[in-house]
Amino acid sequence: MSIRIRAYVGTFSKKNGEDRAMKFARLEDLPEEFLEAKTKGGKTRKLTEGNELVWDLDEKGFRVFNWNTAKGDVSQIENFSLDSLD
Repeated sequence: MSIRIRAYVGTFSKKNGEDRAMKFARLEDLPEEFLEAKTKGGKTRKLTEGNELVWDLDEKGFRVFNWNTAKGDVSQIENFSLDSLD
């Protein structure tokens, strides 16, 4: 059974100056059961303004997207279909 979510594609500059292209889902667009299974209660990481914790759909892990250094537009894909999130 496939899963349909809202996904995004964007590129940003990392701290070391390299560009990173990423296909990702914002946490609010992920199924609650998935987030509960992937996170453990406890500490919430404090990110600087403009940085957002997201789920990298290619690497299948949490990553930080830096909106402050985004290159061009970040594209939104409605009803992005995938077999599994992990």
